[in-house]
Amino acid sequence: MFEINVKSTFSSGHALRGYRGKCENQHGHNYKVRVALTGDELDECGMLVDFKTISSMMNQVIDQLDHQNLNELPAFRTANPSAENLASFIYHGLQLLLKEASIKATLRKVTLWETDRNSVKYSE
Repeated sequence: MFEINVKSTFSSGHALRGYRGKCENQHGHNYKVRVALTGDELDECGMLVDFKTISSMMNQVIDQLDHQNLNELPAFRTANPSAENLASFIYHGLQLLLKEASIKATLRKVTLWETDRNSVKYSE
């Protein structure tokens, strides 16, 4: 089995509703994202999936979040824009694009770093 990983970054702001502490106030993060895909079959070029293809798809998803107030986006009007919910949003958005493109590799997980020390992983 092969696993490929692609990384990207984005910046956005949010406030955590119902949270008691500094994060209940509007603040921002420079997020780092890594997606991992796995599969057994390589294409005619000997690749699981072209890194450029996955990077482009990943950026289509995170461009919706980049330089935004996350609380104002439809996906986060009721769901808190926590790191966990952001990782889920990225996972499901990328999963949909992979399906639409008939890419056979399996999306295994999304890792989202909110800071250099704090990260969350989402998988199904």
